[in-house]
Amino acid sequence: VSLQTTNHQLPVPLGDWVRGSSSQAREGLKRHFSELQTAVTRLLTERLSVLLSEVDVIEQDSVRPLDDCQKLIEHGVNTADELLREGEVAIRCGLGEKEDLLGCFTKKALQIHLDSLPEVPVLVDVPCVSAQLDDSLLYAVRDRVSRHGSVSSHPPVQIEELQERPGSVLVRWCKVDDEFAVQDYRLQYRRSVSGQYEDTYIGPEQEFLVLHLDPHTDHLFRVCARGEGRTEWSPWSVPQTGYTTLAPHEWCPGSEGYILSSRRNIAMRSDSSPSKAGVLYSNAPTYFCGQTLTFKISATGQVDKRDSIGVCVGCEGEAESLQRDQAVCISTNGAVFVNGKEMTNQLPSITLGSAVTFDMEVVNLLPISNNNNLSDGGNFKLRVTIGSGNREVVFDWLLDQGVDCLFFGCSLAHPGWKVLVF
Repeated sequence: VSLQTTNHQLPVPLGDWVRGSSSQAREGLKRHFSELQTAVTRLLTERLSVLLSEVDVIEQDSVRPLDDCQKLIEHGVNTADELLREGEVAIRCGLGEKEDLLGCFTKKALQIHLDSLPEVPVLVDVPCVSAQLDDSLLYAVRDRVSRHGSVSSHPPVQIEELQERPGSVLVRWCKVDDEFAVQDYRLQYRRSVSGQYEDTYIGPEQEFLVLHLDPHTDHLFRVCARGEGRTEWSPWSVPQTGYTTLAPHEWCPGSEGYILSSRRNIAMRSDSSPSKAGVLYSNAPTYFCGQTLTFKISATGQVDKRDSIGVCVGCEGEAESLQRDQAVCISTNGAVFVNGKEMTNQLPSITLGSAVTFDMEVVNLLPISNNNNLSDGGNFKLRVTIGSGNREVVFDWLLDQGVDCLFFGCSLAHPGWKVLVF
């Protein structure tokens, strides 16, 4: 497998690269702290408005009954004062009018209740509005602000390798800062000519296979990390440019009993042909030795001993299974077949979420028979490793002719199975 890795080209001279990144860091710091200052000011203003509103409510609710009480008292005092003046006039008037005025005075005095006034609360029962402000907030903010943000000369993680795969690129990265305790990594990619970065992986692993990439198209990859117990991400690594020249793995369209996804990398066993569907092969012999071929099971159906998932030299249209000559495969019950013969070693049964991997390498290109006759067989040997679950089997696969590329395929007797290949 050829390695397609292109380092992000640094400006020349290199001093401009340092000055450029420093300028970007300054602008980022200014923009972040300006936005932070605006946000904090807005929060403080909103909180002040809430507290002032609470003061207004308490004031209005407390003053209203006191004002009403004061109005009643003032009204009673004014009424009594007016009655007092009428009594003084009645006393000073002549005998002819005195009797009438005193009668009117007496009548008014009986109609008003000078001894009935609202109770005035004591001072301790009257609200005294005050504000409680905790100075600890300032110390807490000062402590958080003093530790907010950081400046580093190098990101703690860098991309180590970009390896092309069919329709994909395997990205590997490594931690370059030994003192940085990593909790998660975050990988992003985009087309190098346009577009924005998008997340493709977040997790603890240090490699990830980025799928669905167009061949012969440059893509930029970058990675960052998040420290243990932290929420913010580290600075991004230096972007790396990678691409693949290998066409993506695809299932062959038009096969009876199978439905394919739009990208043809997912095959679902349908119930349109429940009795016989045969083998679904790849669209072309796209598997090369040295690669890892992976089958991911995203849905399952009924297990059958005739089921098979594997690799073969050619397509045999009438074959019902890959359990045949010139093929290696694994059945859904975990049995491994080489050239149609079942091996003694067995892998775990295939279940929902299972990932079955095939790795092959050439170990012998020359005939090993005494007369070097190709018809004697055994002149081409591949070292095959099949992995499933936490187990794997390793064996040598003897072929009667050399091959540089292989088909892959699957045969599933019952509907419901869904297989992703990459």
